[in-house]
Amino acid sequence: MRVKQIKDIDAFFKALATCQGRVELITDDKDVLNLASKLTQFIGLTRVFSNPEIESYEIVCYNGEDYQKIKEYLVPADQI
Repeated sequence: MRVKQIKDIDAFFKALATCQGRVELITDDKDVLNLASKLTQFIGLTRVFSNPEIESYEIVCYNGEDYQKIKEYLVPADQI
């Protein structure tokens, strides 16, 4: 899903912790961040969220049930 922003970062991270499969954030530069990694969450997402040039990014869940856990925190790029 193409995402513009995440509504509640803390709740999003808590939901990520319950995911069973791989969840990735992919930038337009094709950087792939594995969101299961706490280090990636801290360093990578800080960079993505603080960079005003990054207008949207892709969130990919390899397990459909994981998507159900995090979708309420995602704002689709086409909604803004």
